[in-house]
Amino acid sequence: MSTVTDPQVGAPVVPLGMPLVGGAHGRVQGAGTEGLEEATNEDRSARLAAVRAGEVGSVHSWELVTAVDGPGTRMTVFLAGCPLRCLYCHNPDTMQMRRGTDVTSDELLARVSRYRGVMRATHGGLTISGGEPLMQPAFVRRLLRGAKAMDVHTAIDTSGYLGAQCTDEMLDDLDLVLLDVKSGDPETYKRVTGRELEPTLQFGRRLAARGDTEVWIRFVLVPGLTDDVENVEKVAQYVASLGECVTRVEVLPFHQMGRDKWAELGMRYELEDTQPPSPELVERVRGQFRARGLQVF
Repeated sequence: MSTVTDPQVGAPVVPLGMPLVGGAHGRVQGAGTEGLEEATNEDRSARLAAVRAGEVGSVHSWELVTAVDGPGTRMTVFLAGCPLRCLYCHNPDTMQMRRGTDVTSDELLARVSRYRGVMRATHGGLTISGGEPLMQPAFVRRLLRGAKAMDVHTAIDTSGYLGAQCTDEMLDDLDLVLLDVKSGDPETYKRVTGRELEPTLQFGRRLAARGDTEVWIRFVLVPGLTDDVENVEKVAQYVASLGECVTRVEVLPFHQMGRDKWAELGMRYELEDTQPPSPELVERVRGQFRARGLQVF
């Protein structure tokens, strides 16, 4: 199996075999695409046209969860494909878009409609995650528009790296953005993800300038990687600068629940010996955010 590896910038990239299934952020594995009808189109040009129109997207998995990816009970759809190569990625099987399953937007929206009652009763909704949802902006746009037409609360979980792909039209249909700010120091960010920090910062500033989309910040705390006091302080300072649009900060302690996936995919996992942060470290980091007047969980 061939690999493309740079030990200085993010995780190695390898060609994958059969797609795996599962959730994100260390949750129990979901049902993959079970229950969803796979889109079939033997004509390559017709498929590409459908993808460009947002009628078909590459889906990794979906699940129904409560108070994980936004408020209330939510249908969370995990799309395949991500431009980042995070060293601590819980779902390395989502890195390549071509390894997902083709599903139509109509099929997913029909599933949203099925759960609309419980979503309304719990003040929940639809969350589009990944991978990185903005790798498939046309598909995301169509899902958001369809959900809002049903008066369903909408959210995306994004690194913000592809924030320029999120049009004003899409933002009009978004109630909540879960923005993953993985580091405040550019060099640390590149070490963690293999990419540049600035696009994420720009996307957050754009959301703040609009002022009509709620933002939850997510920060993964990894001992020896993202826990440096100065690095956390830079994240906290940035988040505070976004103002009232940020209503919640989630400090997510690193864990090893995704380690087996790396082994199954034949990928080198650099954090094999990294331990979860201690309660004292977690509280110190949360305290740095609280000192900026932020609501922290």
